[in-house]
Amino acid sequence: MIEENPGTDTVIRIRDLYKSFSDLHVLRGVNLDVNRGENVVVLGRSGTGKSVLIKIIVALLTQDRGECNVLGREVSALNEKELRDLRLKIGFSFQNSALYDSMTVRENLEFPLVRNVANLTRAEIDEQVESVLDAVGLLQTINQVPSELSGGQRKRIGIARTLILKPEIMLYDEPTAGLDPITCLEINELINEVKEKYHTSSIIITHDLTCARSTGDRVAMLLDGHFLKQGTFEEVFESDEPRIKSFYDYNFIQ
Repeated sequence: MIEENPGTDTVIRIRDLYKSFSDLHVLRGVNLDVNRGENVVVLGRSGTGKSVLIKIIVALLTQDRGECNVLGREVSALNEKELRDLRLKIGFSFQNSALYDSMTVRENLEFPLVRNVANLTRAEIDEQVESVLDAVGLLQTINQVPSELSGGQRKRIGIARTLILKPEIMLYDEPTAGLDPITCLEINELINEVKEKYHTSSIIITHDLTCARSTGDRVAMLLDGHFLKQGTFEEVFESDEPRIKSFYDYNFIQ
C-alpha cells in the first residue's frame, strides 16, 4: 500500500532523478517541487531533457534512480490499476495536440470521457463537452474536424480534451511551438485561465521566454541535466551565469 503524503501542498516532488539512454545522460540529479495551484515553467534548449522529465511524471518512461512522487505516490512503485487511476488526475497537453483526424471535435472530447467515466447520460456528456469547449472559446467548432481548424484552435481543443476529466495537474509540452506570436499570447492567456478556473497545478515545458514570463509563477532552468537555477522569471534571468544569459539573448526578449 502506497500512502499519501500527509499535510503537504506539494503535488509533485522530484528528488535526485537520473535518466540515461545508453551513453546519453539526459537527467543528472534533478530536484523539483510543484505546489498546489502553482504554474512551474521548465525552461531549456531542445534536447535538454524537458520532455523526458514529464514523461517520467506520467510513467511513460521510468527513471534510472531517484524519486518521482505525484499526489503523494511514488510513480515507479504503482501497479497498473494505481497508475491508471493516477493518470486520470493528470492532463497531458501534447505538443502536436494529439487529436484524432477522423473524429469531429465533439467526438474527440467525448472519447476520453465515455472511456473513463461510467453511466453518463447523453445530456451529461453534451453538457461537459460544451462546457470545456466554451472554456477554451471554441464552442462553435463542435462539429468540425481537426483539419478544418488552425494550429492555435487545435491546441485549444487539445487542452479542452485534457480538461474534460477535471485533472488536478496539467502538463503542457511546448504549448506555443509552431504558433504565430498573436496565437502564442492567446495560448498563454488560456493556460492562466485554466489555472484560475479549474484550480490546476501545472508544469509547462517550453523554450519560449514569452510563454515562461507570462505563465510561470516559478521558472526552473534545466541545463546539463539538472536545474541550474529556480525562482521567479526575474530572479532566474538576473543571473550573471553565462549559459543563462546566452539563453535569454537567444530568445530576443526586449
